[in-house]
Amino acid sequence: MSVDSTLLVPYASYLRVYEPLAAFPEPERTHWSRYARRALTPGPQEELRRSLADLVPVPPVPVPVHESGEAFVAHLDGVVVVCPWRTRLRGWLALRELVAESGLPAPVLDAMVPPVVRAQVEADHERWLERNPDARPWIRTAVWQVPLRWFALFGDEERRYEAGDRVSGRAPVLLYRTTMAQARRRLARALRALRDSMDEGALVQGLIEVGRWLEEFHPRALVELDYGGLVHAVAEERLAGDRSAADVAAGLAALRAGDDDTAAEVYARLSERWRAVRDLRHAN
Repeated sequence: MSVDSTLLVPYASYLRVYEPLAAFPEPERTHWSRYARRALTPGPQEELRRSLADLVPVPPVPVPVHESGEAFVAHLDGVVVVCPWRTRLRGWLALRELVAESGLPAPVLDAMVPPVVRAQVEADHERWLERNPDARPWIRTAVWQVPLRWFALFGDEERRYEAGDRVSGRAPVLLYRTTMAQARRRLARALRALRDSMDEGALVQGLIEVGRWLEEFHPRALVELDYGGLVHAVAEERLAGDRSAADVAAGLAALRAGDDDTAAEVYARLSERWRAVRDLRHAN
């Protein structure tokens, strides 16, 4: 059984890191070098379709049996950079998060992923971790939102928006791209501004955690924030006017200037914007 190619992307956003070929050890470096020379490489929709296909069988296959050999490919200053899918690793992490944080009633969770399947998947993950203790994903996913801490890595000038086309059925695209050096620099400045103005709450801890993740990658990597399937959850005129990275930068600038009132107004506006998107998950 196949998955209909017209299925929409799930309402998720993505934070991705693309590394230069020099960051990979052999024989993986040679694999990605050959891979990047292919005439066509798969995009986000293709990754989605392959993931959905694993959910069709009964019982479902929440985590692939084998790791993906696919990646997203881009160029940074004329250098090829790749972002491995690592679908199996991300599947393990997503299932663990679903069980721990979804808040789903046990009967619903058991219907989605039966206990025997979850137990087998967890056992496979534990065995794999023994052989790969330092593994980390190149892609992070957030459902029904873009975490505000992600915007701190980017500048408004790095925003890329493409309107959709109803005739061809092409969806709009909204993403940001920056260098690893810029992302780390902005994150450090954001942390200083928050720590100088407030106690170490969820915002600070979230930035620290993202910073630790970024430190795992090559200093000449590319960092990308992609609204992904959220473009289907937000009206296109609102999407075209969304300048969340600029708003986050304005809020942080207000904190550095000691203007707590303006910072609070910006944060309230951002929170309301993304709360409205998150609330759509409960809509009929």
